[in-house]
Amino acid sequence: MHNPKVTPKDFFLWAGAMVSLYGSVLAFITLVFSYINYAFPDQLSYYTMEAFSGGMRFQMATLIVLVPVLLILMRLIRKDIAADHLKGELWVRRWALFLTVFIAGAAVVGDLITLINYFLGGEITMRFVLKVAVLLLVAGGVFLHFLADLRGYWLKQPERARMVGWAAAMLVLITIVAGFFIMGTPGQVRLYRFDSQKVSDLQNIQWQVVNYWQQKESLPATLAELEDPISGWETPKDPQSGASYVYRRNGPLDFTLCATFNADSKETNSESMPVRAYGPIEGNWDHGSGEVCFDRSIDPERYPPYGKPVPVQ
Repeated sequence: MHNPKVTPKDFFLWAGAMVSLYGSVLAFITLVFSYINYAFPDQLSYYTMEAFSGGMRFQMATLIVLVPVLLILMRLIRKDIAADHLKGELWVRRWALFLTVFIAGAAVVGDLITLINYFLGGEITMRFVLKVAVLLLVAGGVFLHFLADLRGYWLKQPERARMVGWAAAMLVLITIVAGFFIMGTPGQVRLYRFDSQKVSDLQNIQWQVVNYWQQKESLPATLAELEDPISGWETPKDPQSGASYVYRRNGPLDFTLCATFNADSKETNSESMPVRAYGPIEGNWDHGSGEVCFDRSIDPERYPPYGKPVPVQ
């Protein structure tokens, strides 16, 4: 019996299916890892990203697109094989299945090696164990599924093949829905991003106020005094309302900055810590919803005026 000929349709169906499969599996694992990071934050990791601004959105979008594509392509492939059994002997099919089984098997072996290595090093944590378990279950499931496909099991059991496909789709759907409980709806995410930008603006303004004091040894009466046409710096405004941020000079070294926030920072940034983007800034930027004010006091020893003579020892 001669080898069946691979048509362009066959090649691109299998190529598309494999790209969709690998992309979906990688996105699923990464997304579940993000959930684990959210539920079990690493106290040794100082810089973390908010759930709404990390890769979580991208992984969810990837699954929403690629999983339906994968299911459609696999249905077309199995339909072609059911109509012409020679399609099951195509070299592109054998290569795709063997490659997938090899990659999944290698992932399982690597997962076990990593688990043993960390166990011997005494670094086993719930966060790590859950990630290992997820990788083992996903890679193991892919390995067993396509190993059975190589042996022709799913061709003989098309009903079970469809059940497995729908079960996988349902698992992915549940995983995606879970993301909305962590991130919030798209409307809520936009409000959280507004809050994040407001904190960044206040940090910027605070640094400019400190810099102004170091240059002139007095605090500005208004934010307008901070604007510098030479450097091009302009006082940012609330990105949501377009209004100016509230600034009050309370004393020679004391001032207050205020902004109106949409949500409590402990709800939106539960796995993040304050990001100090403009040098050593005292205090933090945790806030509730509504108008929140941050009182600041400049330490002249920590922020000495520019050009002040250094005391001779």
